Amino acid sequence: MSKTGVMKKGISRAIKFITFRIWFRGIYSYFAKRPVQEDKVLFVEVREPGLSASFRLLYQKMRKSGCYCMHTHFLHNGSAGKWEYIRRCSVMLKDLADAKYVFLNDGCNVIGSIPMRKETVLTQTWHACGAFKKFGFSTAELKYGETAKEMQKYPYYGNTTYVTLSSPDIAWAYEEAMQLSDRRECLRPTGVSRTDVFFRESFLRAAASHFAQCVPFAAGRKVILYAPTFRGHASEAVSPDCLDVEQLRQALGGEYVLVIKHHPFVRRPPAVPDCCADFAKDVTKELSIEQLLCVSDICISDYSSLVFEYSLFERPMLFYAYDLEDYFDWRGFYYNYEELAPGPVVYTNEEIIDWIMHLEERFDRNRVRSFRKRFMNACDGHATERILSLVLQNEELSGS
Repeated sequence: MSKTGVMKKGISRAIKFITFRIWFRGIYSYFAKRPVQEDKVLFVEVREPGLSASFRLLYQKMRKSGCYCMHTHFLHNGSAGKWEYIRRCSVMLKDLADAKYVFLNDGCNVIGSIPMRKETVLTQTWHACGAFKKFGFSTAELKYGETAKEMQKYPYYGNTTYVTLSSPDIAWAYEEAMQLSDRRECLRPTGVSRTDVFFRESFLRAAASHFAQCVPFAAGRKVILYAPTFRGHASEAVSPDCLDVEQLRQALGGEYVLVIKHHPFVRRPPAVPDCCADFAKDVTKELSIEQLLCVSDICISDYSSLVFEYSLFERPMLFYAYDLEDYFDWRGFYYNYEELAPGPVVYTNEEIIDWIMHLEERFDRNRVRSFRKRFMNACDGHATERILSLVLQNEELSGS
């Protein structure tokens, strides 16, 4: 590295140290002199611009009770400029300083690095089920992650009181990712709040109705959902573009339609060819992933954790992993990928078409059921209730 590069890196480290260890800690410590407000609740979205599905049911139930003073903060990490992000974090820390309850659904080194008061209960609901691709400290020294030294200096999961899990089987992965080996009691297989909607008939009916309005040409045909995860870092996320939509249309268009849901981090997704307008549609901005999982007959994904949620429906899944080796080198997995996948791992469009055309004789529902039992057995439609009972220590929620 050149002298200029070394100097820039040193300046960047100094600025981060001042921001985190002096500015952020100073703000929090100053306002933490106030007494804790026993009814104050903060929901902090690190990246999302609005309240995400990970929080929605928890927020609604607590607000409906009328017992709590609800606060929300949206930090816009990855989308806001540096100074705007610092400003948002500063406002959040001031508000956090006297809060009794805090909810996070992503890693946040701003909150993880402060000297949080013992009275505050910090619950990490995480934004995904199961344990698929690596995250947190599990990515230290990988291309995707930071150095182990940096993650220990500015921890993303420090101050955690509880972590909600979709199954006890995955506790080991979260223990590693969040560095909780000395606090295993934090890991609680309560189920994941966002999955409760899949057990509600009203939500299933509404999802089907909304889908019919958004994709009218799907009437009378089966639905294939293509929902890949992003590639690269979150701030520069891109979507894979190797799915040949026109080829799928020619082979499957009579019986199926294709709906595409890109990861929310992706800003410029590949376009659907004009010639496929009667077969495929990008519904990223129109339908939530929860709605799409409900209405899809087949799901094609790659390395996304949404397959854990989709297993609740016990429907066919394909794993389009054309760049598996590169992705493994980039980020890595908690389990052997091909052994974990509850459906065929395919590498070409031809394989996708062939498997779907022979779906009836090839789909192994028992394989999906075993996957669901192993990774989603705490998700039964009542996770929100269990999480709030845990966090609030069985306080009564009036209006529930």
